[in-house]
Amino acid sequence: MESMTFTFPATKKINSLAHVGVVGSGDLEIMMEPSGSSQTEVTIRTGITGYKDTWESVVQRFFSQHEVAVKVKINDFGATPGVVKLRLEQALEVISND
Repeated sequence: MESMTFTFPATKKINSLAHVGVVGSGDLEIMMEPSGSSQTEVTIRTGITGYKDTWESVVQRFFSQHEVAVKVKINDFGATPGVVKLRLEQALEVISND
């Protein structure tokens, strides 16, 4: 199991929570909650080791476009970068609809 944490600057405050996806074969779950600071903190736990640079690229690209101040927890079981982006978009949509 590999764990990693990334932080990014954020400008948009969020007041609600989101939970999308499930941990299962080839999938992942994402939980978002408001951050008390002006940054995004992303913590990733994955059973697939050796992809830190890929993870950093995917989440950095997403949160440079969506500067939301949230704490994100991602539990991964082999999801592709496309699925990661989809789940992040779903979580952001849940937060935006509250």
